[in-house]
Amino acid sequence: MIIGNREFDLGSETYIMGILNATPDSFYCGGRFGTVEKALAQAEKMVAEGADIIDIGGMSTRPGHSIVSQEEETQRVVPIVREIRKRFAVPLSVDTYRSKVAEEALNAGADMVNDVWGFMRGEGEMADTVAKYGVPCCLAHNSDTVASSVDEVLAGLSRCIEHARSHGVSKSKIIVDPGIGFAKEPLVNLCIIKELRRFAELKHPILLGASRKSVIGNALGLPVGERLEGTLAVTAYVALSARVAFLRVHDVKENARVLNMLKAIKNA
Repeated sequence: MIIGNREFDLGSETYIMGILNATPDSFYCGGRFGTVEKALAQAEKMVAEGADIIDIGGMSTRPGHSIVSQEEETQRVVPIVREIRKRFAVPLSVDTYRSKVAEEALNAGADMVNDVWGFMRGEGEMADTVAKYGVPCCLAHNSDTVASSVDEVLAGLSRCIEHARSHGVSKSKIIVDPGIGFAKEPLVNLCIIKELRRFAELKHPILLGASRKSVIGNALGLPVGERLEGTLAVTAYVALSARVAFLRVHDVKENARVLNMLKAIKNA
C-alpha cells in the first residue's frame, strides 16, 4: 500500500503510527499538542524515534469528550498538517469522522483518513470524499450500541467495508481497526487483542490502537500515566501472535524498540 510518498510492505512488516492530538482534552496529557509550534516539535521527535506515520486529530474521542464545531476542529488540524508537511516527508493521517475536516486536511497535505466511526456517521459524505481523493483510509469499529462479542465487532467492520466500497472506495485503500475502547464491553476489548488473528478474515490490513487505553488500565489497575508497560506488552503480543500492519501509539520510541527487538530475534 502506498501512503503519501512511501510504500508500506503490509504482508511482512508492522509499522508505527504516532498519535499527535491537537486537543486540550485528550485522555492522555502526553498526547496533547495544541499549537503549531508544539506539534512541529513533537512531529520531529516522533520521526526521529521511528514513527512511520503521524496521525493528527483535532477532537478527542475519549468517553465523555466535548464535541467541538467543525470549524474549530478544522482550525486545530489544518495549520498543523500544513506546517508538518512543509518540513517533513513522513506520511500524515487525519483523525476525523467529518468529511469537510478531512477534505481540508487532505488539501493541506494529509495522505490518509482515519475515521473512528468507520464512515458510518453521516450519509456517506466521508466515503465519497475518500473515494474522490483516492487516498488510503482506516475504518474503525464503533457503534451506538455496545458490542458483547468479537463476532459483533467483525460484523460491524464488514458493514463499514461494504459501505465504503459502495461509495467507490478502492478495496486496496482500506485498513481496518477493531476500535479498542469504543462501544465494547470491557472483556471484549481483551478478547479482540487475544483473537486478533480472526480479523484477517476481513482481508484488509489491520491497525490496532490500544495505547494507554482503559483495557490496559482495567487489567493492571493503573491510571493512564502508568500504562506504558501494559501498552508494550500488547505491542509484543500482537506482533508475535497476529499479522498487524499498524500500531497506533503515543510512545513511539518505546514501541518501535519493542518491534525492532522482535525483528532482531526473528532474523537471528
